[in-house]
Amino acid sequence: MPETRTLTTSDGVRLSAVHVPSADRELGMVVVHGFTGNWRQQRVQKVIQGLAAHGGVVAIDMRGHGRSAGATTVGDEEVHDVEAAVAWARELGYRTVVTVGFSLGGAVVLREAALMADGPGRVDGVVSVSAPAFWYYRGTRIMRIAHVMVETKPGRAVMRLRGTRVSGRGWSEPLPITPVEAAERLPGIPLLVVHGDADHYFPLEHPRAIHAAAQRAGTRADLWIEPDLGHAESAVSAEILDRIGAWVRECTAGARGSDRT
Repeated sequence: MPETRTLTTSDGVRLSAVHVPSADRELGMVVVHGFTGNWRQQRVQKVIQGLAAHGGVVAIDMRGHGRSAGATTVGDEEVHDVEAAVAWARELGYRTVVTVGFSLGGAVVLREAALMADGPGRVDGVVSVSAPAFWYYRGTRIMRIAHVMVETKPGRAVMRLRGTRVSGRGWSEPLPITPVEAAERLPGIPLLVVHGDADHYFPLEHPRAIHAAAQRAGTRADLWIEPDLGHAESAVSAEILDRIGAWVRECTAGARGSDRT
């Protein structure tokens, strides 16, 4: 049976989380939703159930989303949210932990893997689906609208009415490292980049840049460009989720049973 838990991040934010257990504790996957998502949404539940066929799943509402506290910083401080989820997966006894993020979540899992590699947030693999490679991307109509919703007070008021609380503080200098910069810093962690050629948020320059950066770092990096696939959880199919689960099991097989204490 699924278990719910309130996690507290290293910077003091309370998060709503759920654990769907597996028959063993070899492999755990941390699912990180996209902007405006939460783990109770049908589209995210589809992901959780699809991956649960391959191992245990921990899913969270990132800060400012769903039943979690705080306000979203749209990719900066959310690394602490993923760190807390990974730490819970380790506490639950999973010997191998892989993060699977979608859109905003796909950017955050890349950054978390690069920035938290020396602590309880260290992961054994990363799957980034439909993620942006660069900050402040406005090359598509929907992303220009998204910037208005995030960067203006009226836009943030509308987002709050829709259930997503966006921080008005903005980012300080220096800016957070971008997802593509994070991919170039992965410390030997295997990476799968999944993107659709029908994604109307981020065109194919984004996954290709992330993939190339990870290759420059010398880590294992696989790129799947999926024909006719749209954006993130809403578009991903059961077949793709099954292939992602199989990739996770295959690429982390050597990590299972290792001493993670």
